[in-house]
Amino acid sequence: MIRKNYAGFAMGGLAQAVLGASIVVPAVAHADFISDSKANVELRNFYFNRDFRSSTQAQQSKQEEWGQGFILKFESGYTDGTIGVGVDGIAALGLKLDSSADRTGTGLLPKTADGDAPDDFSKGGATLKLRYEKNTLKMGTLTPKLPVVVTNDSRLLPQLFVGSAVNSTQLDGLNFDAGRLNQTNRRDSSNYEEMTVTTGGKKNITVRSGNTTNEFDYAGATYNWTKNFSTGYHYGQLDDFYKQHYLTVGWTLPIAEGQSLKSDIRWAKSTDDGGSNVDNKAFNAMVTYNLGYHAFGVGYQKMSGDTGFAYINGTDPYLVNYIQILDFANKDEKSWQARYDYNFAGLGIPGLTFMTRYVKGDNVDLLNASGDEGKEWERDTDIAYVVQEGALKGFGIKWRNATTRSDFARNSASSNKADENRLILSYTMPLW
Repeated sequence: MIRKNYAGFAMGGLAQAVLGASIVVPAVAHADFISDSKANVELRNFYFNRDFRSSTQAQQSKQEEWGQGFILKFESGYTDGTIGVGVDGIAALGLKLDSSADRTGTGLLPKTADGDAPDDFSKGGATLKLRYEKNTLKMGTLTPKLPVVVTNDSRLLPQLFVGSAVNSTQLDGLNFDAGRLNQTNRRDSSNYEEMTVTTGGKKNITVRSGNTTNEFDYAGATYNWTKNFSTGYHYGQLDDFYKQHYLTVGWTLPIAEGQSLKSDIRWAKSTDDGGSNVDNKAFNAMVTYNLGYHAFGVGYQKMSGDTGFAYINGTDPYLVNYIQILDFANKDEKSWQARYDYNFAGLGIPGLTFMTRYVKGDNVDLLNASGDEGKEWERDTDIAYVVQEGALKGFGIKWRNATTRSDFARNSASSNKADENRLILSYTMPLW
């Protein structure tokens, strides 16, 4: 496995990118490059507590950490000319506020060889971008969000990738993407490293020990037939691990003033690529009825084949029943979701929102000789508020609560129970 330590690179990489671009860009073109640029700093304070409801000494009883993150983002404009040139950059720093060796593993902070979390960690990178009409080529640091690869940004600092990507909106209604990813920097790491496939839970996915790759190729497109109806196809190949075809359909049906029915339908087929046993078909769909400030949703997800759903380790799987803790993507698993959202603007409190959902999964192949089937469920509640005006406009606070239970062991603490709370304070400050 190839690793490169980028600790301390964050600020320097961004500065070098901006300086390098200013050298190669002709002076007459600086106006658009600079005047169209923007930069901001996001402050993210994150407290995480997951209680495994375990009192045995052989098991970790809980994961609990607290950290402060700083995420600087810069996006330039493009130079004039047939081919516009620009540069983007990101620099991120995470500080440990509270942690100990018996409470690590939250995903907020790295974990050292002695089991502790370091006092700080950093990451960063730069991206060169070229634009021709409505076509863009980016080379360097990327944060893709596509059905076949979704960057994980659910903790203190975001996951990053290194690679190249093409996006085209040249044809009206068509959004085309293609590219190759070579390395990833996971959400709780300062290091860029090669990629592998997720093998946890009861997915039954097996790979050669220590096997990694520096090639994930993808291509696909989404076409908007109307403003309310779209279809998409995406392909992803994690070299030596799996190939994946992903079909999507999005449809919003207006019913009356303030009412609509939204359908999100997804189907994926994953097969091995020589170095694994991946064999999965995943059907998942979510239907949401919007009624004024209320939203009522129902979701269904079904896994079939010899394994569960395949995705790059450390990323978020593009599944409707992937929620706060569980992904409900084990071998043969079937799961249902019921969800309710409310926007308190309906009661005169804009910026305050509420969400609750419940997902129950069963039919999980426990992979034992007796052919037993497993069950699990998760219940989530989110309450969030974003200040709408004044000096703190844009300041957000979110409390996330989750409870999971299963009749088979799932996580690193070998626990089939978990109660979790997350408290997140965030504020994005524009620099220019």
